[in-house]
Amino acid sequence: MLNNLLAELRWFANKEKAQVLERFFKTWKWQYWEGDIFYWIIVPIQRTLVKKYFKQINIEQIRILFDSKFHEERLVWVLILVAKFENSKDNNEREIIYNFYLENSLRVNNWDLVDLSAPNIVWKFLLDRNKDILFKLAISNNLWQRRMAIIATFTFIRSWDFDDVINIIMILLEDKEDLIHKACWWMLREIWKRDEKVLINFLDKNITKLSRTTLRYAIEKFDNDRRNYYLKYKI
Repeated sequence: MLNNLLAELRWFANKEKAQVLERFFKTWKWQYWEGDIFYWIIVPIQRTLVKKYFKQINIEQIRILFDSKFHEERLVWVLILVAKFENSKDNNEREIIYNFYLENSLRVNNWDLVDLSAPNIVWKFLLDRNKDILFKLAISNNLWQRRMAIIATFTFIRSWDFDDVINIIMILLEDKEDLIHKACWWMLREIWKRDEKVLINFLDKNITKLSRTTLRYAIEKFDNDRRNYYLKYKI
């Protein structure tokens, strides 16, 4: 069945458009995704294939996709894990999937792989559990594990749980990677949508520590006077 899935993926490949994606995802030497190769298959098609095959693909078969040089094959295995996790009613099975995901987190090595999986596996498993693993990921030397730590908190925010989000952002404030700053401002803006006072309190305490990128996007929806008040700290 895995061979059928791979055959369908390759059937949808578009080499000309793949070259465009390789430029978009910065796959050249010394860039974030050096060496990544694309089929150029849009995510809705990949989701359709995941829905068709996820029940028939087991975890051992997913391992085959781990080290694929093709971006879409790695994305499919991530989405299959998400589908298996979300459709399972067995806590033991969910724990196996969660552990499997974390054990192989270094292979979740692109921003879209992280963003489409971390909130749907990590957060949902940790909802009523100890969340120390997120803080370990936040101090990892690996960019994608650090992004995983902050992106996983997205679903915490949806549940109006802001404390862990703020604490993880504090760890990442001086991160050197732009992709981490963007993830932080994304979460801060999501907090603002729900409770502006929490964001204001955070900004007042940490304004001098924030990168201009993080600050600018976090306050994007503020009125002009308030936005200019905070921006003056970064002039």
